[in-house]
Amino acid sequence: MKIPCTMPGLKGYGFPREIVAYEVWEYYRFALSTADVEDLLAERGVMVSRETVRNWVNRFGHHFADCIKRDRPIRILASNADHRAHKGLNNHIEGSHRPTRKREKLMGRFKSPGQAQRFLAAHDQINTVFRPRRDRLTATSYRHARSDAFDLWNGYALEMTA
Repeated sequence: MKIPCTMPGLKGYGFPREIVAYEVWEYYRFALSTADVEDLLAERGVMVSRETVRNWVNRFGHHFADCIKRDRPIRILASNADHRAHKGLNNHIEGSHRPTRKREKLMGRFKSPGQAQRFLAAHDQINTVFRPRRDRLTATSYRHARSDAFDLWNGYALEMTA
């Protein structure tokens, strides 16, 4: 099965935007390694190396994360909030790190702090868009949220530059 190409290509890259955007989406949305993404693309008739996948993730992951941050509503932080530190009070915060811990375990740990920072900066933004709180949404609302997320992603893919 081939991925259809309707977007203009990226200058200097031998692949259309759809393929690059799809690969970045797969990598950040699911707990996949670069080898897994390489295999999924090969199954669809796109032959790339895992090094190419890694380069695309490093190059374009921040683009998508920056676009998502740019389009989010401005949050007001509570500067006068009571911040208490206690072992039992941080359960919700520690629970929010579960996807990161799961991904880190599958990746065989991060090799350096820089690698962890590059991954986490993009992963947080992209994962938030594509994983809405399904337990708080009706099935119809969830489908609309997912559709909106894909529309946003396609718009961001059109903004990509080489």
